[in-house]
Amino acid sequence: MRDDLLVQLEEWHEEDKYQSIVDAVQAIPAEERNYELVNHLGRALNNLERYEEAVEQFLTVAEEGKDDALWHYRIGLAYYYLEQYDRAEEAFERSDELEPGDEDTLEFLEWIRNNDSDESDEETETEEDSESDHESELDSESVEEITTSAPTVPTVQLNENFDPTHFWNDSEQALEQYVSNPPSEGLIASVEEELVFRLPDSYVQMMKNHNGGVPNNRYFPIGATDSGAEEYIELKGILGIGREKPNSLCGSAGSWALIEQGGYPEFGVVLSECASKSGVVMLDYRSAGNDAEPEVVHVDKDNQYKVTTLAPNFETFVQGLVHREV
Repeated sequence: MRDDLLVQLEEWHEEDKYQSIVDAVQAIPAEERNYELVNHLGRALNNLERYEEAVEQFLTVAEEGKDDALWHYRIGLAYYYLEQYDRAEEAFERSDELEPGDEDTLEFLEWIRNNDSDESDEETETEEDSESDHESELDSESVEEITTSAPTVPTVQLNENFDPTHFWNDSEQALEQYVSNPPSEGLIASVEEELVFRLPDSYVQMMKNHNGGVPNNRYFPIGATDSGAEEYIELKGILGIGREKPNSLCGSAGSWALIEQGGYPEFGVVLSECASKSGVVMLDYRSAGNDAEPEVVHVDKDNQYKVTTLAPNFETFVQGLVHREV
C-alpha cells in the first residue's frame, strides 16, 4: 500500500498536483510518516511556496537527512525563498559536499554569494564589472552605439477581450517545454527577485492567463533587406513565469541560462530564443531602470551582438507579431 502511495505521489508531482500530495501525506498520522513521505510533503510545500511549513517538515527528519544531498538542497531552497540566506548557503554548501557539481545547487550558491557581494559593493559596482565574465565583453556604451530601431508598431493595450486561445499554439511539445500553471503572486515576486528586474504588468497579466508557450503568430518584422524584401525574426516561444518548465524564465533553458551560455548583455530579461538560435528577444531596462517599463529588443549574436529595438513595451511587441507562410 505504501509503495502504491509513493508511486501516486510521484505522479502527482509530475502533474504539478502539489496540493494533492499535501492532502494525501497529511492524512497519515505524523508518527506514521517515514523519511520518504516527509520529503514528498516538504517538496510539495516548497512548490506551493509554503516555505515555512516546508522547513518545519524537513526539520522533523533532520537526523535522517544529514547525509542526504537532496534533503539539504530542499531545505536550502525553502530558506532561500524565506530570505534566510545564511541558512540557505549552509544547506546548499552541505548539499554540494555530498553531491559535488550539481548545477542547481551551484547556481543557488552563486546567487547567494552574488547577493552578498552586491550588498557590500553596491555603491562601487559598475556595469562593466557585471559583464566582465562574458566572452562578448560588451559594455553598456558599446551596446548603445549599435542600437537601431525597427518600424513603429501601433501601441495596443492588452484588455479584457484579449483571447489567449487565439494567440497560443498548444502543441504537445509546447505544453511540455513551455506552459506552466498560472503564477501566484509569491512566485512572481520570487522570480523578479531572482532576475533582479520587475516584469512588465502586461506580460504578467498575459502569463496569468496562459503561462508561457508558442504563439501562433511568432514572426516580428525588423525592416527591409538590401533587396527590398521584408526581414523577420522568428520566436521559438515565449518564456513563462516559473522554474519547473525548461523554457520558463528561471528554468534550465531560461533567461539567465541563455545569457550565460550565449554571452548576451545583462541589461534585462530574455523573453524568447530565436528559432535560428543566433539571437534572443529581450526586455531592455537600460533606459527605464530595473523597476520601470522596459523596451523589447532583438540581440543578434551572429552580428557582434547588434541590438535592434523592436517595440517600446511588451504589449506593443505582442500586437506586432505576425503569421508568415514559409
